[in-house]
Amino acid sequence: MLENGIRLAKRVAGMVPCSRAQAERYIAGGWVSVDGAVVEDPARRVTDEQDVALLPGATSLEAAPVTILLHKNAGLNAGVGTQGQPALTCVTPATLVPGEEETQRFLKRHLARLTLALPLETDASGLVVYTQDFRVARKLVDEGARVEQEYVVEVKGRICEGGLALLNHGLKFNGRPIAPMKVSWQSENRLRFALKDARPGQIAHMCRAVGLEVVAHKRIRIGRVPMANLPAGHWRYLQEYERF
Repeated sequence: MLENGIRLAKRVAGMVPCSRAQAERYIAGGWVSVDGAVVEDPARRVTDEQDVALLPGATSLEAAPVTILLHKNAGLNAGVGTQGQPALTCVTPATLVPGEEETQRFLKRHLARLTLALPLETDASGLVVYTQDFRVARKLVDEGARVEQEYVVEVKGRICEGGLALLNHGLKFNGRPIAPMKVSWQSENRLRFALKDARPGQIAHMCRAVGLEVVAHKRIRIGRVPMANLPAGHWRYLQEYERF
């Protein structure tokens, strides 16, 4: 019976051998398997009959915090209002972009203590960032108003005379002047917005002010990190060389 076994950390410490603290780091890092399945809980009890193994490449270094980039579908909640299923529920091993496991193995601990940076409206789609890294959180949360975001916006209607210039500079939102931004036509019914300190409802309000109605909008870049070829409903890890 498992209740008669010993803690996995104690078993690993005696098997390696190493200190109990090192054993717990091996386990938390996803480097220990029990009967062929990775176990991340150092308190898990195991019996003498169970096969406990240290995986190739195992290290007892503290596991680094991760940052997750998700291509959210419209209708999922990413921090604005209360409608919609939480977008984070899409982050599962099945929706990790193929090939990512070669550079970063998925661990359950990657879903703990995540900070949502720069919330995205429920009816919008596009790039959403969740992070465990205090440096990323500081950049995108504490200093987020200074980080440029890029959107593509599908619209319908007829823009008023001088409307494009007004979108670039000259409109107000909630009684406050909107800072200058870069707005340009990408096609007959698609606008590109590059702006800082985007607030919920702001883009739709701006479009209405010049005679346009937003059909759909998608965030495709945050700072220097583009969504690029990330498929809808999928996610990947931020790489070490990437900076917002």
